[in-house]
Amino acid sequence: MNKLLVYYLFVYYLKIYLCNMNSNKTVLILGANSDVAKQCILQYLAKGFSIIASSRNLTSLENFVNENQLDKSKIEIKYFDAADFASHQKFYDELPSKPNIVVYAAGFLVENQQALKDFNSTFEMMKTNYIGAVSILNIIATDINNKNLERIIGLSSLSGVRGRKSNFIYGSTKSAFTQYLAGLRQELSSRNIIVNVLVIGYINTKINEGLELNKNLIMEPDYVAKFVVNAGHSFTIVPNWKWKIIYWILKWSPEYLVAKLP
Repeated sequence: MNKLLVYYLFVYYLKIYLCNMNSNKTVLILGANSDVAKQCILQYLAKGFSIIASSRNLTSLENFVNENQLDKSKIEIKYFDAADFASHQKFYDELPSKPNIVVYAAGFLVENQQALKDFNSTFEMMKTNYIGAVSILNIIATDINNKNLERIIGLSSLSGVRGRKSNFIYGSTKSAFTQYLAGLRQELSSRNIIVNVLVIGYINTKINEGLELNKNLIMEPDYVAKFVVNAGHSFTIVPNWKWKIIYWILKWSPEYLVAKLP
């Protein structure tokens, strides 16, 4: 038999096997209305997972499901407000099934000058990007009765690697989130639960609309989603080799050089 045919048959049956293996597993996506999160929904469904998609904007999610003709038996839409901390325990208790995988994709951004002058804008970023994440993920992580939990993934940002004058307020919320996930990874290691953080650069999404960004560095949401859905054991995941270089430059550059950056 032709070797190429054998290879394609192997890949075909492997995909069937993996889909069947994941058919009883659930992914909870928090902040599922983001462009990357929606692509994650499509890719997780393709792998056989069931989805709990949670967001404040239920209409947008329902339209997304209908427009893409998704299997409604495999996707549940739930209301979730990252900034409404008091509702988080009730939200988790009422989930139709406890998740195997959790993806925190909620995010909020205002420009640095606005955040400097308007603390309410700063506080909104804090609540969505960090405080809300800690609130709900603590609830999920400390549920020792959920024997299914195997992975928690957080979407963070290159802005949180080093403080820079152009975006240090937003960056500080992402830096705090990354450090929280690093500690959570250690906390959950004894239960063999993996924690990953995606340190992401510019993405072609609505959160970046109106910003002047280097077009050569912009990634598409479906590209970033592949790194989420296929996350391995490494803690820090930086999509795209260009951004990996930038990540390491930011991480290891001396302070006087970082201070010269915009």
